[in-house]
Amino acid sequence: MQEFHWPIRVYYEDTDSGGVVYHSNYLNFMERARTEWLRALGFEQNSLRDDYQLLFAVHSMTINYRQPARFNDSLVVSSTLEKCAGASMQFMQRIYREQELMCEASVKIACLDAECFRPKSIPKIIMTEMRSDG
Repeated sequence: MQEFHWPIRVYYEDTDSGGVVYHSNYLNFMERARTEWLRALGFEQNSLRDDYQLLFAVHSMTINYRQPARFNDSLVVSSTLEKCAGASMQFMQRIYREQELMCEASVKIACLDAECFRPKSIPKIIMTEMRSDG
């Protein structure tokens, strides 16, 4: 499937006292990229909740930090949907500064019923768009 790219600028608030991106902020950058990927497919998360009673939540993640990103760096988050079936999705996400790999993560996302937070199958209309990348 195609890679989706989302640019991120590192702000002062993203860094620790040494000007290096705090480790948990990489997760925020990846979350934003997945949200923007959904938006690019035509799905707003609040509409998914309201119209389909579904939410997406991180189920599990394996992350590797390669190089530190720093204040004012211009980064790109790439997101590739590797698997989409039933009530889950698997992404490979990478964060780059120019061509240099800063961080990468394999992220499993669960689709949940918005009312009871139990697994819920991804509706066919949404699954079709996700698999075709729009």
